[in-house]
Amino acid sequence: MLALRCIVGDLRQVRCLCINHHVHKVFICTPSLTSQSRDVILHRRFPLLTQTSSLSKGQRSSVNIKLRTRLAVTLLVSGGLLGAWWYVHAEKQEKDQQRRLEQLRQVALGQGNFSLLDHQGRRCTKRDFLGSWVLLYFGFTHCPDICPDELEKMSAVVASLDQDKSLPPVQPVFITVDPERDDVAALSRYVKDFHPRLLGLTGTAEEVKEAGRDYRVYASPGVKDEDGDYIVDHTILMYLVSPDGLFLDYYNRMKSQEQITTSIRNHIRNHVSLAKD
Repeated sequence: MLALRCIVGDLRQVRCLCINHHVHKVFICTPSLTSQSRDVILHRRFPLLTQTSSLSKGQRSSVNIKLRTRLAVTLLVSGGLLGAWWYVHAEKQEKDQQRRLEQLRQVALGQGNFSLLDHQGRRCTKRDFLGSWVLLYFGFTHCPDICPDELEKMSAVVASLDQDKSLPPVQPVFITVDPERDDVAALSRYVKDFHPRLLGLTGTAEEVKEAGRDYRVYASPGVKDEDGDYIVDHTILMYLVSPDGLFLDYYNRMKSQEQITTSIRNHIRNHVSLAKD
């Protein structure tokens, strides 16, 4: 059996050698033939050889065309699906944002219009702050520690924001919850210890109460001691008011200066007006 395989293999090699010999002989004997004429002669003398070669090239070309066509169709369909998804996603985000803005507009604090006296005795209303960013704090001048600490923090926040020239100025405002003792003169002395733009506001008991009610501020005077002194229990929050005159965010005592500064900076840069056209 092994001998037979060797004989068959030898015969195949001999056949290949013979074919190559005849091909070489044909082309040597006719050196003036063009390449096209040589292909014709080769096809006539050895049709099986040329047919096999031609089919192999045609098959490869057909496969390449099919692959390119499939790739083009896949890319086209994928691009269409991606574009449709992006459009639907963007439209949904826009609708969600409009719905959220409408909800915020309906429940926003600070929709009233207070009217108070500043620390220089001038009448000041909430409309005077429209178009400006306001950082607002309610407290009283006789507060032993919390109010001074919060006002110092607020002053540091405003000073830090002032260093960023790309941002509009933020107006710090202090509204008293103790109009009985915090008159114009008392506020004028008090605000000098903090940011130079800090604006102190006071008024009658009813005017102060109305301003606090607008921001849902709790304030309750305690029992007076022998000297007539007392502490006012009140809400300890800073309120960020947008240029629309509406409450936008708040910061409690646990928020650091850096956290408040970062939050306000982001609010200013990403602000979308809630005011009705």
